[in-house]
Amino acid sequence: CGTVGSGKSSLLSCILGEVPKLSGEVKICGTTAYVSQTAWIQSGKIQDNILFGKEMDSEKYDKVLEWCSLKKDLEILPFGDKTVIGERGINLSGGQKQRIQIARALYQDADIYLFDDPFSAVDAHTGSHLFKECLLGALASKTVVYVTHQIEFLPSADLILVMKGGRIAQAGKYNDILGSGEELMELVGAHQDALTALDVIDVANGGSETISLSLSRSLSSAEEKDKQNGKDDGDKVQSGQLVQEEEREKGRVGFWVYWKYLTLAYGGALVPFVLIAQLLFQVLQIASNYWMAWASPVSKDAEPPVSTSTLIYVFVALAVASSLCILIRALFLVTAAYKTATLLFNKMHMAIFRAPMSFFDSTPSGRILNRASTDQSEVDTNIAYQMGSVAFSIIQLVGIIAVMSQVAWQVFLVFVPVIIICFWYQRYYIETARELQRLVGVCKAPIIQHFAESITGSTTIRSFGKEHQFVSTNSHLMDAYSRPKFYNAAAMEWLCFRLDTLSSFTFAFALVFLISLPTGIIDPGIAGLAVTYGLNLNMLQAWVVWSMCNLENKIISVERILQYISIPEEPPLSTSEDKLPSNWPSEGEIQLRDVH
Repeated sequence: CGTVGSGKSSLLSCILGEVPKLSGEVKICGTTAYVSQTAWIQSGKIQDNILFGKEMDSEKYDKVLEWCSLKKDLEILPFGDKTVIGERGINLSGGQKQRIQIARALYQDADIYLFDDPFSAVDAHTGSHLFKECLLGALASKTVVYVTHQIEFLPSADLILVMKGGRIAQAGKYNDILGSGEELMELVGAHQDALTALDVIDVANGGSETISLSLSRSLSSAEEKDKQNGKDDGDKVQSGQLVQEEEREKGRVGFWVYWKYLTLAYGGALVPFVLIAQLLFQVLQIASNYWMAWASPVSKDAEPPVSTSTLIYVFVALAVASSLCILIRALFLVTAAYKTATLLFNKMHMAIFRAPMSFFDSTPSGRILNRASTDQSEVDTNIAYQMGSVAFSIIQLVGIIAVMSQVAWQVFLVFVPVIIICFWYQRYYIETARELQRLVGVCKAPIIQHFAESITGSTTIRSFGKEHQFVSTNSHLMDAYSRPKFYNAAAMEWLCFRLDTLSSFTFAFALVFLISLPTGIIDPGIAGLAVTYGLNLNMLQAWVVWSMCNLENKIISVERILQYISIPEEPPLSTSEDKLPSNWPSEGEIQLRDVH
C-alpha cells in the first residue's frame, strides 16, 4: 500500500519484468495473472474477454461470473455474454470493464495473482463484495499480490509492504506495523471514515452497477427492431450487435463516384484543359514523326524534299510545342489532383468529427484509420495518375489508329477482333478484381485494430503468457489480408499475359503484311513510320485495358471515403431559433414558488 505515486504499480511491473532490473533477482514460480489499474478490454464478445483463449468450462465460468457480480449486468444485455462490446470497452462503464478484467484473471486459474488497485473503479458495495468473494474466497489458496491505497482491505493481508518514495518503508502484518511507523498511520488517518463504514456494509445487499446508458439503449432498440422484423434468434445475434462487420459495396463502381471525383475540384473546370493539352500533344507528336518520315531522303542519291535546316527547324518547333503541351497538362493535372485529395480529406474528417457518438461506439478505430491512411494515400498518389493514364492512352490509341488507317488499313482486319477479345478479357477480369480489391480494404482494418489493442495490452498479454496466441491471431489476420491481395495481383498477371500475347500477334501480323508488299507500293519512310506505330499500337491496346482495370480497382478508395463523408451528422451546434435578441434580457427577476 502507499500514497499516490509511492511506487506501488512500479513494484508490480518489476515482478512482471516490465521494468529493467539493475540489480538483484526476481524469481517467479508458477503461472501469473495480472489485473491492471486501467482496464484493458479487447473488442469482441464479453465471453471471449473472460475466457482469454481458454476452453469453456460452464461450471467454472458461472462461478467466476458470480464472484465478480457480472450476472445481473449480463441479464440486462440483450445477448448476454455474447454481446459484442466496442473498442476498449467504450460502451461499458469503468466498473464493468474492471470486473470483466478480474473475471478474466480468475478464469485462468493461475498460481500467482497480481492486482493493481482494481477496486478503485467500483463503488464501495461492489468493491467489498469483490474483495471478499474473490481475494478472500476464490483466491484464498493462491498467492495474491494486491496493490492499494485503500486501508480498509489491509487487515486481511498476510504481509503488508508500505511504499514511500519508490522504497519499502514498512513491512509486516497490519497490527504489527500499525504503531511502528508514521507511514501507515498517515494512511489510516486519511481513511478512518472508510474503516468505520466497512463494519456496517451489508454485503448481501451489494448491487452491481447499472449498465451504461448508451449500450443499453443501442442494444435494446436493435433487439426490438429485430423482433418487429420477425428475424430468428441467429439473425438477431448477428444484426443486433452494436459492432457490425464493415460494409462494402458490391457490383460495378457507380458512375457517380467517377463524376464526384472529377467535378470536386473547381467543378471539373480543369478537366477539359487537361484533355485539350493531351490532344494537342498527340497531334504534334504525330505531325513531327510524319514530318521526319516525309522530309528525310530515302537514300543518299535521292533529292530531299526540303533543306536540312528547314527539316531541323520545323522538327524542333514541333518538339518544343509538344513539350509545352505536356507541361500545361502536368500543371493542370497536379493542381486538380491536389485540390481533389485535399477536399476529400477535409470532408471526410469533418464528417467524422461531426458524427454522433453511436458511430464511434460501433466503429473500431482501425476502420477509421484504414480509410484515413490507406485509402487517402491512394487518392493522394495514384488515382489522378490512373485516371489521366486512361484518358491519355485512349487519345494516343485514337491517334495511332488514324495513322495506321492511312498507311496500312488492312491491319484492322486483325486489330478489331483483337480489341474485342481484349475488352472481353477486361470485363471477365474486372468482376473478380473489383471484389478482391474491396476485400483488401475491408481485411486491413482488423490488422490495425488488433495491433493497436496488442500494444495497449502488452503487459497483460505477457503476464498471462499469451504471446503465442496473439502472434497466431495476428498471423491469421495477415493471411486473411494477404489472400485477396495476392489473388488480385495474380488476376492482374493473368490479364497482362493474355493482353501481351494478343498484342504481339497483332504486331507480328502488321510487320509481315508490310514486308510482303511489292516494292514501290509504299514509301519506305512511311512504311517505317507504320512499323513504329504498329509497335505502339501493340502496347497501347494492352495498356488501355490494363489502365481501365487498374483505375476501377483504385477508385474504390474514393468510394470508401465517400461512404464516410455521407455519415449522418449530429444536430447543428446552434440554430436560428436558438439565437436570442441582442437586448435580451431586458429585465431580471427570480421567483421562488412552493419552496419548503
